[in-house]
Amino acid sequence: MPIHDDAERLLSEAQRFLRQQRELYGDLLPIEHGATEPMKRVTPPPPATPAPAGTDLFGEPDIPASSPVKGAATGTKLLPYPGEPWTSADSLVSLNEQICNCQKCALGSTRKSFVFGVGNPNADVVIVGEAPGADEDEQGEPFVGRAGQLLNKILEAIHFKREEVYICNILKCRPPNNREPQADEIGQCEPYLWKQLEIIKPKMILCAGRVAGQALLRTNASLTSLRGTVHDYRGIPLMVTYHPAALLRNPNWKRPCWEDVQKFRTLYDEMKAKEQSAR
Repeated sequence: MPIHDDAERLLSEAQRFLRQQRELYGDLLPIEHGATEPMKRVTPPPPATPAPAGTDLFGEPDIPASSPVKGAATGTKLLPYPGEPWTSADSLVSLNEQICNCQKCALGSTRKSFVFGVGNPNADVVIVGEAPGADEDEQGEPFVGRAGQLLNKILEAIHFKREEVYICNILKCRPPNNREPQADEIGQCEPYLWKQLEIIKPKMILCAGRVAGQALLRTNASLTSLRGTVHDYRGIPLMVTYHPAALLRNPNWKRPCWEDVQKFRTLYDEMKAKEQSAR
């Protein structure tokens, strides 16, 4: 093939990839040369172009989806609940009412809002992040800032509406300066999440970020190791991908995140199809 033909083919592929990314992430990507405003997604994006073997499209090492994950937990068992009245709650509303004034750790005295969670109480899918940020602390709802807007776009791109899923965090209170949750804070707050999941009974869980994945799977594995495979959390399929806030800091991670959530959607569709055929 002549060199100029090969160059034109590579340029065409790069332009197609950028169009897909703008359709997914809208005005979070640069404006294309010659355009007056960012492109908007008007139709669901096509399947992502396969990355070269062994790397993602940005040249970073990738782990095949079929690779075993070292150190990841399967069939994760919960530690015993504390002997407290809220453990008998039979609805999310009742649970929130009983724990919203929690002062078990120091974060209780610094928060503005106890950020319980939001969404469909009977959701098939639960999104779990690590902790509220400044916007969430102000409004009392998880994922409402720029990261929340990006999460909404990601969900829409794989044909989920925000109100169809349930969204919550490992911690219910904001750590100072958005630092990572500490072990004692997770230890005090995570049982609330266990109870939320017990009430909701989701069919799939998507962890947004390393901290959420490590906490639920009881592992110190890296995000690179946790991504790209399906974990077993108490019999519930669980996947881990990048936190939307991380994508805002490093746009190069958007493509592997897109691949993660596409696989998540595919697994969800397969699960629903099996349910339909079993009826």
